[in-house]
Amino acid sequence: MSGNNPVRHTGRASVAVPSQREPASAPAGPPGGPGGPSRSGGGTYPGRPRRRPRWGRIFLVLGIGALVLALVAAGGGYLWYRSVSNDIDRTDPFAGITGDRPAKAVEGAMNILMLGSDSRDPDNKAKAGEWRTDTMLIAHIPANHEKAYLISIPRDLYVYIPKSPTNPDLGNRKAKINAAFAWGGLPLTVQTVEGFTGLRMDHVVLIDFGGFKQVVDALGGIDMYIEQDVKSIHPPHRQFTKGNAHLDGAEALDYVRQRYQFADGDFARMRHQQQFMKAVLDKAASSGTLTNPAKLNSFLRATAQAVTVDNDLSVFDMALTFRGIRSSDLVFSTAPHLGSKKVNGEDVIMPDTEKGAALYGAIKNDKAEEWFANNAPNPSGSPSK
Repeated sequence: MSGNNPVRHTGRASVAVPSQREPASAPAGPPGGPGGPSRSGGGTYPGRPRRRPRWGRIFLVLGIGALVLALVAAGGGYLWYRSVSNDIDRTDPFAGITGDRPAKAVEGAMNILMLGSDSRDPDNKAKAGEWRTDTMLIAHIPANHEKAYLISIPRDLYVYIPKSPTNPDLGNRKAKINAAFAWGGLPLTVQTVEGFTGLRMDHVVLIDFGGFKQVVDALGGIDMYIEQDVKSIHPPHRQFTKGNAHLDGAEALDYVRQRYQFADGDFARMRHQQQFMKAVLDKAASSGTLTNPAKLNSFLRATAQAVTVDNDLSVFDMALTFRGIRSSDLVFSTAPHLGSKKVNGEDVIMPDTEKGAALYGAIKNDKAEEWFANNAPNPSGSPSK
């Protein structure tokens, strides 16, 4: 690569900036398709025995790294677990929600709303308190805990946003879904997503992706596939070259923020964010991080400082309950949509209400696996068919 701060390629993967790290595992090449459901690592197919996931590492990737501390707690490291767990900020994202919330249909199944704050995004010019979410996902865990379905919601999806509990002049109209966070914080965002999908959110995780620079560096960098040559629009204007690359924290965060240079814009960014999550998971699982006390401590403390979770999410109890994971147990998709449209002079993404109702209904009734098996993948940049 060229540029002010290049990422260097050496054959299979480029050279990392950190001076000391475990050997990086080879990237898997391009992620499965340009968007909609992909089974990382090949997935589960008829005729193959199902492998029970180690669900603690799902949360490592999704921003709750402290879940795997049960591995240490079981060996007598409970005080250390408590120390790291206390580093995680907590909030009440359900306070202030008015009206009825969707009922929970299937005990044991779980829906987690994951929000990525753009507070440190170089593109973000808003003042504190006006930040919007540049990442929004619903993580659905079926009652059998055998998979995790992660559905990216385009931030420009045009949906109804209820009246803001903090500012009555805002909301009570249709707008881009990420406006909910700016108008009413986490409670209005939860209320908007629940109203749009009909799904009850059991937990909420707010991720500061700027903080994930330290997470990636604690892992010694991650391996990602760069899908096209692209020059960053942010200083120091790194040049990313198509192919497998090893990225440090600053490079990885820079790459996943790019969107203007790609034909499908923000859908490309969602695709790269999904790829980023898998890359963090794969590196944590393959580099010896989870078995090296020093590496584990550094990784988990960095992760704890990058996330905020709801008051009821017990990382210790969940770690003891859900232990293993393989990347093939993660299924990524994008909320069904009909593509872009001009509304009041704004470019918005129109939801596919028919296909969306079928998907969210399947999730609510714990039939997600059947829905994904019977529906063709929806590329993240293409309208639903």
